Amino acid sequence: MTKFSDLKLDPKVLQAISEAGYETPTPIQAGAIPHALEGKDVLGIAQTGTGKTASFTLPMITLLGRGRARARMPRSLVLAPTRELAAQVAENFDTYSKHTKLTKALLIGGVSFGEQDKLIDRGVDVLIATPGRLLDHFERGKLLLTGVQIMVVDEADRMLDMGFIPDIERIFQLTPFTRQTLFFSATMAPEIERITNTFLHAPARIEVARQATTSETIEQRLIEITPTRKDQSAKQKRELLRAVIEAEGEACTNAILFCNRKTEVDILAKSLKKYGFNAAPIHGDLDQSQRMKTLDGFRDGSLRFLVASDVAARGLDIPAVSHVFNFDVPSHAEDYVHRIGRTGRAGRKGVAVTIATPADQKYLDAIEGLVKKSLPRVAAPEGFALSEAAQRPPRKDDGKDKARGRGSRDRDDHKRRPVKPHGEEAPMVPLEAAAPEAKPEPKPEARAERRPEPKPERKAEPRQGKRDDRRENRKGDRRSEDRDPPVVGMGDHVPDFLMRGIKTEQA
Repeated sequence: MTKFSDLKLDPKVLQAISEAGYETPTPIQAGAIPHALEGKDVLGIAQTGTGKTASFTLPMITLLGRGRARARMPRSLVLAPTRELAAQVAENFDTYSKHTKLTKALLIGGVSFGEQDKLIDRGVDVLIATPGRLLDHFERGKLLLTGVQIMVVDEADRMLDMGFIPDIERIFQLTPFTRQTLFFSATMAPEIERITNTFLHAPARIEVARQATTSETIEQRLIEITPTRKDQSAKQKRELLRAVIEAEGEACTNAILFCNRKTEVDILAKSLKKYGFNAAPIHGDLDQSQRMKTLDGFRDGSLRFLVASDVAARGLDIPAVSHVFNFDVPSHAEDYVHRIGRTGRAGRKGVAVTIATPADQKYLDAIEGLVKKSLPRVAAPEGFALSEAAQRPPRKDDGKDKARGRGSRDRDDHKRRPVKPHGEEAPMVPLEAAAPEAKPEPKPEARAERRPEPKPERKAEPRQGKRDDRRENRKGDRRSEDRDPPVVGMGDHVPDFLMRGIKTEQA
């Protein structure tokens, strides 16, 4: 049997592997690492949970042991589809490179650009990023990709599902033609095949399992329910899910529950917490800090149920997940393989339960066609029965008052409040009769006191005359009775004090 010591890895890397408790590589690791160490391009195809991350991390650390990073020019690049997967790759790199002096930077959304720029400016050996954030840094002129020696694309099929293929193609074009490319995917869609034919040079194809196969360590179950009312389908599925969890008992130590929509993730998590289950949601609309806090709680056991969208279906390495529940049947058959691959990892046993309605039949057919076998049907837990609330029509006015607010209710009350006839409150009278009573004629004396003195009419005077009158009025206002009388003599343009001085000397 092949061991890590037989793979010609750096002794410092072998020491870190031994300290992590690993001795024997998985089939994908044993097949990919030798070709990567020889500098060849590698195309790895393996189902989720088979150790693909170490397949490129270990040879990267060995190959980068010689050389030095330069500012803004990373020596290697790892692209991951989600923030969580990128963070997990960074953790693996820290684990296996702790005895080396290699540096790394993690570029993901939800983190300040300034902190990431500082790391890039110092120079890093390994740059781990999501495609969008990587291109943001490049377009801001903070990053150069001309020094990339090794490029890794992880979970390429997930990149395709998330619409990152145009970004991947652009990043490929920004890196040197002589780079080494390590390309990993669980499935090989035609678009993925096209990219590998375009950008990989005579790759070593490592396929350790048939594409889109499920692990034999996972017990799969399918529970079908026919809702009594279409508009109460989600509520009835939630009741069935709670019954299944309770029937599993202590065997369900923790679980990931998958929904197709982010809104359904929040609703299911809130419903589980309402009924006493320790659950929390995780999806792409949450802040990165909250997502990482939720994942950390699920890893350390303080959180039992993780309600997730497909953002958590790919690549997350949480070894001790006992159950996976598909609250919604995935609309893409490949997602089923990745979802249930969160359990039964590293040789452990796992259980995957899917809840389906008649409307999900076309998705079930696609899943069974992909995995080449039928999903085992099982009955609902013994004694399970829908509640009366789940079989009644939903209340149409639920939440309306809360959404509209108090002001809306006040307006509705005002509309419903009876209005008295106008004549009972204010009888109408003729305007002529009401005018004297409403506005009595003021006394002539008071009116005269309040009325300002009329200004002299200057309509007929020319504009220049108006200006002269205003000047004269202003002069008259400045002269009060206690001042000296105006001096007449040399003209109005002569200052008054000069005129007074002349008169005094003559006197």
